Amino acid sequence: MIRVLLADDEAMVRAGVRAILASGGESEVVAEAGDGHEAVELALAHRPDVALLDIRMPRLDGIAAAAEILRATPGTAVAMLTTFSEQAYVNRALSAGATGFLLKSGDPYELMAGVRAVAEGAAFLSPKVARYVVEDLGRSAGGGRLAREERARLRAGRLSPREREVLGLVGAGLSNPEIAARLHLVEGTVKAYVSAVLDRLEVRNRVQAAIVAYEAGLVEADV
Repeated sequence: MIRVLLADDEAMVRAGVRAILASGGESEVVAEAGDGHEAVELALAHRPDVALLDIRMPRLDGIAAAAEILRATPGTAVAMLTTFSEQAYVNRALSAGATGFLLKSGDPYELMAGVRAVAEGAAFLSPKVARYVVEDLGRSAGGGRLAREERARLRAGRLSPREREVLGLVGAGLSNPEIAARLHLVEGTVKAYVSAVLDRLEVRNRVQAAIVAYEAGLVEADV
């Protein structure tokens, strides 16, 4: 079972997320927090596999809590719960080390898949969140959408066909075991491909690689 710490200042949201995760049969909420400070304390006490954090919380916001949790409990992955109105926070969350971005109003399957992905060391961006991530990063980096997409395609062009295929699946939020199953490869081979993709794209992590995948048009809608 994937052990999850859930932090949100709205009890109804926590109840809904807890019920969704329980229905999937592979995750369990081991602790709940109503603010960021409590989330950090509970992460230290329970050492969960995943901390699922609301962005806006009292006492300590989710982004600051994410940074502290990742520092204090490096074995815990962090995913952020977001709304459409909070896209300006995404860059800060990326910098803090979050590897998952999930919509509160999204499909329950996305929530379960996102928790599973970050628990397995992958990155997961809800498709709708990913669009906002790309747009927000594009504005901060300068240049129009078409120019950014062209740059991403050129970067992806450095990759072999198989590496581009792997990049597209990374962008879709699949973990290494899931990519291995999809491509009929052993997991060690997939790890080598992912490492090569990160090196050739000159990105630091799977989230940044996923952004390139989206801008380059490598992520299939039905993955």
